[in-house]
Amino acid sequence: MRAFTLAALLAAALLADEFTKADLERWQKEYEVVVKEGRKLFTSPALGSNDVTCNQCHPNATNTHPETYPKFQKQLGKVATMAQMINWCIQNPLKGKPLALDSKEMTAIIAYITEERRGVAFEPGKH
Repeated sequence: MRAFTLAALLAAALLADEFTKADLERWQKEYEVVVKEGRKLFTSPALGSNDVTCNQCHPNATNTHPETYPKFQKQLGKVATMAQMINWCIQNPLKGKPLALDSKEMTAIIAYITEERRGVAFEPGKH
């Protein structure tokens, strides 16, 4: 019985990394919903208090370079993550309140920005 239990646990562990086509399709659809929400936030004045949007400075997420984070950001005076820089932009040009780094809104904005740069080489630290 003990050998059977051990074998079953081992088999389950090996299958844990196996994903069905349905899993992958469902996850892709969920990702696309989050990207769409990120675009909505990125193009909306709702993040700030002065009717400025992220999209006004970064149309279609241009000049955001998510592939280069973490990197030194002179505005922050330190090596920062993209989420920290997004909050700097929300607080300064947009005159809004920072998002929680683990919020669904922050995740959506990062997903949108990253999706817009799909295919660009990953180069952390690059300026």
